[in-house]
Amino acid sequence: MTTAALAASVIFLLVFALITTERTHKATAALVGAALVLVLRLVDQHTAFHGEPGGAAGVDWNTIFLLVGTMIIVNVTKRTGVFQWAAIRAAKLVRGRPASLLVALCVVAAVLSAFLNNVTTIMLIAPVTILFCDVLETDAVPFLICTVIASNLGGGATLIGHPPNIMIGSAAGFSFTDFLRVDLPFIAVVLTLFLLATWLFLRRTVQVPEADRLRLLALDESTAITDRPLLHRCVIVMGLTLAGFVAHGWLGLEPATIALAGAALLLLLHREGPEEVLREVEWPTLLFFIGVFIMVSALVKNGVMQLLGHGLFLASHGSVPALTLGTLWLSGGVCGVVEPVSFTAAMIPLVQSVAHSLHPAASPAELAGLMRTTNLQALWWALSLGANLGANLTLIAAATNVVAAGIGERTGHRITFRRFLRYGLPLTLVNLVLASVYLWVRFLR
Repeated sequence: MTTAALAASVIFLLVFALITTERTHKATAALVGAALVLVLRLVDQHTAFHGEPGGAAGVDWNTIFLLVGTMIIVNVTKRTGVFQWAAIRAAKLVRGRPASLLVALCVVAAVLSAFLNNVTTIMLIAPVTILFCDVLETDAVPFLICTVIASNLGGGATLIGHPPNIMIGSAAGFSFTDFLRVDLPFIAVVLTLFLLATWLFLRRTVQVPEADRLRLLALDESTAITDRPLLHRCVIVMGLTLAGFVAHGWLGLEPATIALAGAALLLLLHREGPEEVLREVEWPTLLFFIGVFIMVSALVKNGVMQLLGHGLFLASHGSVPALTLGTLWLSGGVCGVVEPVSFTAAMIPLVQSVAHSLHPAASPAELAGLMRTTNLQALWWALSLGANLGANLTLIAAATNVVAAGIGERTGHRITFRRFLRYGLPLTLVNLVLASVYLWVRFLR
């Protein structure tokens, strides 16, 4: 390992330690780390901000502006009172029973995340979740963590649900139906087990007094809507935006472009000025992401990610089963602390080079066919499942986790790193074990 690679690794680990111990705000820690790798020239500014072809990924501005646009839409919409209406209505449908609503919210989050960006899903569901918990005077943190976990699981079920799947599908030539054929059955099983565990372990914890339940059932949700004309505009704009997310590939537009267009249109239709809406954007969350992207670009630039992959290849001695399971666990572990897009970008060339090493005489066309039709395809699915399952390991593993934490902190429901880890660590370990069995039975035996 070079001096630059060692320095980039030490800085990242120190920042991770600061976030884990919560000695400083995660946004501050990430920005300090980003500043250090730039000042020490472990990565140049152009690479950090824009990436380089076939190399370091840089800041993912599509993610940043997707978050900005979605936050603006949600901030305008919540002024109508529709989230309060939804919270009361949903609570009444389950007769004020928190455990039932928690399971229902998880199902909705998982299904929506399979077809929409999971950050958008959590931006819509988190405010409703918090308002429901406030009405029942119960702790919102378990609700937020469980809906985030369900959202991450649901996003891993399809080609378009999670960015690593899009990247893997493009590199491997997998179609939408390929992901439905391989990832969806496994995700359906682990999601069902998660919902069952959530019900069994939390149904006693999230109980509320009978008086609070009856008080909730007596509320009139129709009085929660405070601005019907604005609500009508918001419904139209949100409908157009969600349709744009679904059809963004056909339209040839990035999700960030669609989100910004929706935000701009809604601000134009909103009678009040944009100052208050923009003030409520989760700027610390956005700055945290920028800092993490820059630090990860330094890791990729200096070969740290490639070194991990090369070490995996040497340890496996070229065995496809060992490589597959190693890729799964490496992806799950690393993507629990490193932004998965950059890790996936670094791993795709490694997977391709491994396949070439195993079949050096194959032409590029023959190699591509082998990687889609033989047990070599297990390497791609291991990377996909590992990157998706690792998103639930820690609070900083995925955009959904950090966004939910930002919303919770703003509303007085702070999700600590350690509390998220108590949910995420055992769940991720169990899911990785199940994924190992699934890959072995389906592709490797």
